[in-house]
Amino acid sequence: MKRIKAACLCQTLLFLQKDDVDPKQAAQASQEEVAHYKQQLERSHIQYKILSEDPQPDGSILVKVIKQYNSTPVGDYFA
Repeated sequence: MKRIKAACLCQTLLFLQKDDVDPKQAAQASQEEVAHYKQQLERSHIQYKILSEDPQPDGSILVKVIKQYNSTPVGDYFA
């Protein structure tokens, strides 16, 4: 029989800007969306680590994150 001892998800998320908004406002909205995403993870008590958070030339933000999968232990993924 096998058991999962530790597990994580590795995701690359692109927070896009809206097309019908001023570029400066759209970039601000993308930043707010990233902040909201992080708050959601905190509220849900999901362990996570942001590997990179890169603003793109068009105002969108590319975020690479590893996070806990369901309630599975994360082992040494965040060490």
